[in-house]
Amino acid sequence: MMVCGTRRFQRRGHWGEFGMMGMRARFFGPGEVRLALLSLIADGPKHGYELMRQLEERSGGIYSASAGTVYPTLQQLEDEGLITSELREGKKIYRLTDEGRRELEERDEAVREIWRRARRWEAWRSAFDPDASEIRGPAERLVKAAFRAVAGESASERRIERVREILQRALRELEELSRPR
Repeated sequence: MMVCGTRRFQRRGHWGEFGMMGMRARFFGPGEVRLALLSLIADGPKHGYELMRQLEERSGGIYSASAGTVYPTLQQLEDEGLITSELREGKKIYRLTDEGRRELEERDEAVREIWRRARRWEAWRSAFDPDASEIRGPAERLVKAAFRAVAGESASERRIERVREILQRALRELEELSRPR
């Protein structure tokens, strides 16, 4: 639990949304690549490259799966009896086993959280476009200044409200710029 002024905020398990502007955030927590791959294979048989591509697509391109992560995880899942593989047209195709389906059912909420987080990360995709590099620094400084302004014991409700008003005004102005004319 984090306290900001008189408000309490629940800590998240990942450096999600704000951490992506200036820090390299981890998309998957411990054991989550394994669950994500299982859930993708549950949609139908797939080969490794296809799974890598789908992981990247589901994160809006922010997470780029590497062969060094995906293939050892697939081997682990196969060793655990959660998936099987067969060679088809020179490609190893992976299928879910009954044991893999049971694992997904038992971990359903964790899988749902992975894909909810993926949708949140996807909203940040434009922050990584080359054209956005000119505003990343000022945007990061703005967020840090807002947090500093309301941090600590001296942050009153009035100060928090004033920071909120400033940020909402900036948001409205930026949204006006993005509307089609």
